[in-house]
Amino acid sequence: MLAQTAAGLVKAGAGLVKAGTGLGVLEQAIRAAVLAAGSHLLEGLLAGDKGYQGPRFDCGAGHQAVFVDYRTKEVDTVVGHLELERACYHCAQCEAGLAPRDDQLGVAGASLSPGLAQMASLAGSHLPFVPATSLVGELAGIELDVRRLERAAESAGELARQASAAETAAICARTLIPVRPPAPLPDKLYAGVDGTGVPVRPAETAGRAGKGEDGQARTREVKICRIFTQSGLDAKDRPAPGKGSSSYVHTLDGIETFTSQVRAEFIRRGGPHFRQAIFPGDGARWIQNLATAVYPQATQIVDLYHAREHLADLAGHLAFILDDEQAWLSERNDDLDNGDIDAIVTAALVCPLAGVKADDLDTKLGYFTRNAHRMRYKHFRDLDLFVGSGAIEASCKLIVGQRLKQSGMHWTVDGADSIMALRCQRASGRWDQLWPHLTTGTTSPASLRATT
Repeated sequence: MLAQTAAGLVKAGAGLVKAGTGLGVLEQAIRAAVLAAGSHLLEGLLAGDKGYQGPRFDCGAGHQAVFVDYRTKEVDTVVGHLELERACYHCAQCEAGLAPRDDQLGVAGASLSPGLAQMASLAGSHLPFVPATSLVGELAGIELDVRRLERAAESAGELARQASAAETAAICARTLIPVRPPAPLPDKLYAGVDGTGVPVRPAETAGRAGKGEDGQARTREVKICRIFTQSGLDAKDRPAPGKGSSSYVHTLDGIETFTSQVRAEFIRRGGPHFRQAIFPGDGARWIQNLATAVYPQATQIVDLYHAREHLADLAGHLAFILDDEQAWLSERNDDLDNGDIDAIVTAALVCPLAGVKADDLDTKLGYFTRNAHRMRYKHFRDLDLFVGSGAIEASCKLIVGQRLKQSGMHWTVDGADSIMALRCQRASGRWDQLWPHLTTGTTSPASLRATT
C-alpha cells in the first residue's frame, strides 16, 4: 500500500511539474495527497484491533461489563478524519458504557486524537482561541471549530495542573525523590516570586473587595515562581540567566499551596545542591516568609528598583521640610546603592516631625530597617548577583500577560488556570514530558529527569 501511494504521488507530482505548476501549489497538492493517504493508512492499521476483550470485561470498578456490539466512533487526527469500529461493553452496576480500545488509543471521551489534541492545546495556549484555530487550519490543514480547540486546550491544561499537583505532593511527602542534577552545577540558583492579576468574569470576583470604582475586584491574583540558574556575566558585565534553565510554577490558590509548589520545584531542580540559592523579591512580607519556609539558608534580596520607589516615596513625605528634595533623594540613592541603610535612616530622622507625620515616617523607615540585610547592594554586586526582579516580572508577562491579559479578555478561574498550566509546562521545557501522561489518562507525577 505504501509503495502504491508513493508511486501515485510521484506520478501526480511529475504531471504538475510538466504543467509548469509553481512550487507553492506543488507543495500544497502533495501535502493534501499525503494527508489523505495517511488517513486511509491509519484507519486501516487501527481496524486490525477492535479492542474485543471477550464476552465480559472488568469495568475497572470491580464489576463485569458485558459485550454489547461493535460501534463506530469518529475521530479527527493530525492526518485527517477517520472512523474507528471498536468493541463496546456495558456495566449494569455502574450504569455506564465503555470501549477498551478508546482507552488504549487515548481517545476515551474525546473526538480529537492525542496528536491533534496536543497540537490544538499548544496553539490555544499561545494565541486567543479564534486565531489559534485558524493557525491550526492554515499550517496543519486541519479544520476545527473554535469551541473544540478551546475544550481541548482547557481539558489538557486541567490534566497538566493535576499532574503538577500530584508531583508537588509526592516530592513534599518524599515519596518521589529527584535525582541530584548532573555535575558540574552552576554556582547559583535563583527563585524569583511575584504576583499579578488575571482579568476574570464578574461571577469569579463576587464578594471580593478590589480597586474598581464600586469597590469590587476585577481580577484574581495569580502567584508565579521562576527558578533559574546564573550562567555568568553578559557582554556588559551584568548577571545573565542560564540559557534554557528556567522553570515555572503558578497558582490561583492560597499561599500554602504556592509554598508547597515552590518547595517541590526547588527540590526538583536540585536547589539544596547549589552553592548559593537566592530569592529576589519586592520586599513583601509574604515573599520573605515563603523564602524562609522553602530554604532558610537562601540569600534574600529586595529588588533595587522597588527599594528606590520606596525611597522616592520617603523623599516625598519629607519634601515640605527639605531644602532640596531632589538633591536629598540623589544622596540617599547613593546610600542605597552602597547598601548603607543606616545613613538613610539617620538622614530622615534629622527632620523634626510630630504626630501623624512622625508615625508615617516610622512606617516608611520600617521598610528599610526590616530589609537592611536584603539591601546590601554593593556587596551583592561585588558577588555578581542579580539585584533586580526583572526576571520574575518578565515571567509574569510570559506566563500571564501575553496570553491572558489581552484586550477584552475575561476568564473563568478554571479556564485561566488551565491555560497557565500549559504555558508553565511549555516555558519550563517539560511539554514533551507531560503528554505521554495525558494520552494515557493518568495524572501521576511526570518526571523531567530520572527519579529514585
